[in-house]
Amino acid sequence: MEILTEVIMGDCTEKLKKLDENSIDFIFTSPPYADARKRTYGGIHPDKYVYWFLPISEQLLRVLKPTGTFILNIKERVLNGERHTYVLELIMEMKKQGWLWTEEFVWHKKNCYPGKWPNRFRDAWERLLQFNKTKKFKMFQDNVMVPVGNWAETRLRKLSETDLKRDISRVGSGFGKNVSNWMGRDKVYPTNVLYMATQCYNKKHSAVFPESLPEWFIKLFTEVGDWVLDPFMGSGTTLRVAKSLARNSIGIDIEAEYCDMVRREIKGKQLLLCENRKSYEANKH
Repeated sequence: MEILTEVIMGDCTEKLKKLDENSIDFIFTSPPYADARKRTYGGIHPDKYVYWFLPISEQLLRVLKPTGTFILNIKERVLNGERHTYVLELIMEMKKQGWLWTEEFVWHKKNCYPGKWPNRFRDAWERLLQFNKTKKFKMFQDNVMVPVGNWAETRLRKLSETDLKRDISRVGSGFGKNVSNWMGRDKVYPTNVLYMATQCYNKKHSAVFPESLPEWFIKLFTEVGDWVLDPFMGSGTTLRVAKSLARNSIGIDIEAEYCDMVRREIKGKQLLLCENRKSYEANKH
């Protein structure tokens, strides 16, 4: 199967209009946060952010398949000593567009930048908002299961009577857990908190997220041969991961430098793959 990777230079607000309706299986992107990346992308004031993004989300809704998923990596910023509400406002306006706000994941950045502020602590997390067109979307939870952990060796060694049933909590907080359900399991389903370090190199881009971030979601929401879209491609992390997982992908970015860089990188990997295939065929014979 030939895996396709397409890089499109231009404003995604216009370029998205040229993509076919219901053609994309999964969207993963991290647009410029409010007033961020001013030198590269101009910066959008928090008060104007929602109205700037809504024409883009309208097109994303059009191109996404009914079974597809959109993951939006975004974060509020502090303005005049308080958190701005543009992310919450955006969620409400996208719901009016027809999006379902299905889930919210938290990316805990294990190596966040150190800092000191007089009235708050440093940020160590970012939002990953999940949106869908319908309630019946593709999801492959087994693909992201994690090891059960060493705690099970001692905790499950000897179970009490209450561990064997779903009993009422003694503190009145509802039903307790049936602990026996954990027995015999090597892997379990993860939580919606993802513990991942930030990227250690920036590939000449001001905001590179780790490859493990889109990789986790691509495994969760797509199959081999599906189409992945990143309308704010940047250094091409989403596209590189999609290609490594045998997914087709489309990336859009307004900066020619990033588009050229990603095209060169993809071409180089294709040539290397071709040479490796030739070597394999030669050795086989």
